[in-house]
Amino acid sequence: MLAVIAKLNVAEGKEEAFEKVMLNLATQVRENEPGNELYTLCKDENGSYVVMELYTDAEALAAHGRSEHFKAAGGGFKGLMAGPPEIQRLQVVG
Repeated sequence: MLAVIAKLNVAEGKEEAFEKVMLNLATQVRENEPGNELYTLCKDENGSYVVMELYTDAEALAAHGRSEHFKAAGGGFKGLMAGPPEIQRLQVVG
């Protein structure tokens, strides 16, 4: 299994619009990607966002990046982000 932690840099004042787009994407991922085990938006006490992702294998992760819903969501984030995401890819142990 592969895990991804994506720290998302949301522009100040755009949090509500970001959450709407991101939660829609999360629903699409869960409904349309059989190799995805977890795709969840989280927010810490400082208002910083991360997405926790879990995939059965490298092909499932690659399929996520190629999916139409992932590509389509990109336009929805325009103007909502303060910078690129910080992506950490991990191998699940155990």
